[in-house]
Amino acid sequence: MHRRLFPRALAVLVLVATAATAGATTATAEAPTPAQTRLHATIDAVLADSRLDGAQAGVVVVDTTTGRTLYDRNGTRRLIPASNTKLFTSAAAMELLGPGHRFTTDVSADGPRHAGMLSGDLYLRGGGDPTILAADYDRLAAQVAATGVRVVAGNLVADDTRYDRDRLGPDWTWDDEPYYYAAQVSALTVAPDTDYDAGTVIVHAAPGTRAGARPKITMTPDNGWLRIENRAETVTEGETTISFEREHGGNTVVVTGQIALGQATESDWVTVWEPTGYAADVFRSALRRHGVRVLGRTVLGAATPDTAKPLARHDSMPLTDLMVPFLKLSNNGHAEVLTKELGRQLSGSGTWAAGLSAISGYVGDTGVDTGTLRQRDGSGLSRRNLVPPGQFVTLLSAVRAEPWFDTWYAALPVAGNPNRLVGGTLRSRMSGTAAANNVHAKTGSLTGASALSGYVTSADGRLLAFSIVLNNYLTSSVKGLEDQIAIALAAYTERETATARRTVPAAPESPRVPEGRECSWVKPALC
Repeated sequence: MHRRLFPRALAVLVLVATAATAGATTATAEAPTPAQTRLHATIDAVLADSRLDGAQAGVVVVDTTTGRTLYDRNGTRRLIPASNTKLFTSAAAMELLGPGHRFTTDVSADGPRHAGMLSGDLYLRGGGDPTILAADYDRLAAQVAATGVRVVAGNLVADDTRYDRDRLGPDWTWDDEPYYYAAQVSALTVAPDTDYDAGTVIVHAAPGTRAGARPKITMTPDNGWLRIENRAETVTEGETTISFEREHGGNTVVVTGQIALGQATESDWVTVWEPTGYAADVFRSALRRHGVRVLGRTVLGAATPDTAKPLARHDSMPLTDLMVPFLKLSNNGHAEVLTKELGRQLSGSGTWAAGLSAISGYVGDTGVDTGTLRQRDGSGLSRRNLVPPGQFVTLLSAVRAEPWFDTWYAALPVAGNPNRLVGGTLRSRMSGTAAANNVHAKTGSLTGASALSGYVTSADGRLLAFSIVLNNYLTSSVKGLEDQIAIALAAYTERETATARRTVPAAPESPRVPEGRECSWVKPALC
């Protein structure tokens, strides 16, 4: 993991020398330029907003060309970063797994075959793919059928042994469990949609045929793993109040509330209990559709024997493509799978502990002082994650030298771009300002914790790396304050012009985010 330490160290020395030269021609740390003085005043004024009374704020801005720090408020203070944690996880994955990394799901048979009969077990082995859809399992089943297998005398074995059996992060709160942003992590799973929310099912409720009837409940994908308990009612008119709740420890989804005749279908994402069984159920149904009967039962968690013969295989998209839904939509499941995959690839152990060790090794190699921070998961859902804003800026500055940087940079959300897979969680923010289609940054939100870290090109063409982490506020959102700072950075210039002396305009209002939810966690995503 440290094989590139010398080149990076050399780059740091060059950066320091460049910064020293730049400082000699502009201003010293003791004598900031007029432009810096204005920038300090602007950001200080934003951070003096009453919404941050009693809160903690850390903001660091660095000119990546010169290495010069343009602003630093509490840059060494450890704060809860929320989904900004994904910056560490994604960068480590790009470097250590490689942009071309794919996850493989395969099917194999153990036992003799004769006249369409497999006298043994059929193994479905998961490789951690968080993007695998029901349609992909259907194609795997078609491949099995194409080999001539018609009857499996033994069991269908769902092999999820690539990773350990810890399904939920150790610090995740119990009340997050039903929501799709806290889906269980398994090496064998199913995603219901092309946001690739693995380990979830989309449950739909449409009005019944008459008032008083139960709504019609369907699922995407159709499966027998979840059981529906329909307590909802169709009414003549009125507000739709449908709710889907999965009971803890099981797969019963209770549907309550009402929906009026003529109203649109109401849908929501529900996590499953034990995604390995969910995947096996979807695959077994696909086998049945393709004329393959399994006479035995479904067995979860057993390893595929070395003697098993391959029958079918599905490879995921490459990591370079996965980065788009992962970072644009802030997909927590992708972060956790990548963490466990890093552990598996580097140490042979598909665990959070091994994966986090790999991430720490890589980010430490970039110059991040890992002794100043704590990372407890890959996504940032844990409130025990603590990162100083200055360490994010160190990473952001260092990875510009990586061969995969352009791909990673493009995968970050882009402010004010309405295209969902371009703007991502920033698509409704900073529109109509100098920051629109300029800021590339990762968002982060938990109740009382918000962050925005990434890049912005200043008005005079400097690429600035910045990190804004705000904690312990009581208001519902401080996104507008983050946006004001980012807009100020987009307008920053060392040139003395009338525009440079103007007050930076207030940021447009950001969409309101429900308490405790990441912007991307609201479906369909609002920002």
